[in-house]
Amino acid sequence: MDKTAYQSIDHYIESQDLDKHERLQEIRKIMKHLVPDGIEVISYHMPAFKWKGKIVAYFGAFKDHLSLFPHASCIEAFQDQSKEYVMSKGTIQFPMNKVLPKDLIREMIQFRIHEMDVQYTSKKSK
Repeated sequence: MDKTAYQSIDHYIESQDLDKHERLQEIRKIMKHLVPDGIEVISYHMPAFKWKGKIVAYFGAFKDHLSLFPHASCIEAFQDQSKEYVMSKGTIQFPMNKVLPKDLIREMIQFRIHEMDVQYTSKKSK
């Protein structure tokens, strides 16, 4: 991934290889649906959605895969459901030669939103 100073998620997607456009838009669409009041941002040279002042998840295109960066706790929570994908502490990779697992992405983002909401509510009540 290059270090272009992207101006928007549209700019990011348009600058990627054509075979990645539709998949990136699918992840974006899922995020928009689940976080309708989220703000699209570019952070660390990647698209992300910010909600209640914090990043819900980043996503990005790489040579042979797309990655979702939903937070280490989310990756940990989905270890068993995600064994067919390469995972590290804070990311999961979706190979370009496999179908994009939209249901898994949805579930991970929903988990992350719930986690953030609990954190936000407990902070607010203190």
